[in-house]
Amino acid sequence: MAAGTPLITVAGLAGALASPAPPALLDVRYRLGGPPGIGLYQAGHIPGAVFTDLDRDLAAPPGPGGRHPMPAAASFEAAMRRAGVSDDRPVVVYDDADSTAAARAWWLLRYFGHRQVRVLDGGFAAWTAAGHPAETGLPATAPSAGDFSASPGHLALLDTDGAAALARTGVLFDARAGARYRGETDPVDPVAGHIPGAVSAPTAENVTADGTFRPAADLARRFAALGAADGTAVGAYCGSGVTAAHEVLALTLAGIPAALYTGSWSEWITDPARPIATGPGTG
Repeated sequence: MAAGTPLITVAGLAGALASPAPPALLDVRYRLGGPPGIGLYQAGHIPGAVFTDLDRDLAAPPGPGGRHPMPAAASFEAAMRRAGVSDDRPVVVYDDADSTAAARAWWLLRYFGHRQVRVLDGGFAAWTAAGHPAETGLPATAPSAGDFSASPGHLALLDTDGAAALARTGVLFDARAGARYRGETDPVDPVAGHIPGAVSAPTAENVTADGTFRPAADLARRFAALGAADGTAVGAYCGSGVTAAHEVLALTLAGIPAALYTGSWSEWITDPARPIATGPGTG
């Protein structure tokens, strides 16, 4: 797999899987509210892929840290080793199509120090649309255990205070749908609105109709128009830190470094003293 981009094409993945040293392949399909991703995996997955459960493997249990808190390093390391991930073996992650769930796995692997992680652009839908085969059911045997060593701190991370400060001094993107940002509705969290000063930047606008990412130049123009100018500190949050990872991935493609507030809105609202803004503005 070519270095320098966090994405891999269907053709690139097919070639890598046919090589003498194929990457570890993680199926990270997930849908908020169901059905469970394992059912999608059993109905059809890329041959050789290992199902990775977002709730179990890519997050700690929900609580004061939000709906999908950061997993502890030891827990994440164990989950990745069970999936066959090793330090010196490339990893490819994918989901249904738009990379929302896959980006969470990409971000965590990069944050915990893996240097060769790619997201399949267009996901499983692109794989099957190109005529490649799929497997059904569960593997007869577990993958060979990997030796991945989780070392935190390789990507920028925000806590609640850092997110609040960045919304005042830099650009903090809110990756949720506009209606949730404006406080008109929130079908997931008990309080609607946004962090004061945050800028609405829904992740749906990072991808095309088929779920593949927009060209890097288009993404760069989009984020620049929203305030991500050269030299400006940038961060992202969402409801629980999942779609915000997709925003960070899109920003990475655009050449813009960005920090992730993993607790996101579901953590922010656990403290009633934290301010909440509503409406279309950034205040």
